[in-house]
Amino acid sequence: MFSLLLVRMSAYDQNDSKLMRKVKENPFVPVGIAGFFAIVGYRLMKMKSRGDTKMSVHLIHMRVAAQGFVVGAMTVGVLYKMYNDYIVKPREEQKAAQDK
Repeated sequence: MFSLLLVRMSAYDQNDSKLMRKVKENPFVPVGIAGFFAIVGYRLMKMKSRGDTKMSVHLIHMRVAAQGFVVGAMTVGVLYKMYNDYIVKPREEQKAAQDK
């Protein structure tokens, strides 16, 4: 019984650390999610003062802005990952090979 509890707790710790590892590998995903919710919240608050704009047009603009932010954050995240993988790591490996 106790070993089963330890296995479950260790699996929980692994899942938590896996999430944090993913966030550390690509920090722009949480930024994209936060930006999405910030834009949606802001546009929902501005809904009262939309003037003569139809509701559907307002919602389409909100969706496009939120999706654009997320796509932009993902693009920056991919560029950051490529920079680390193809520029920073080869330099470090080359320096390590020269030091040996």
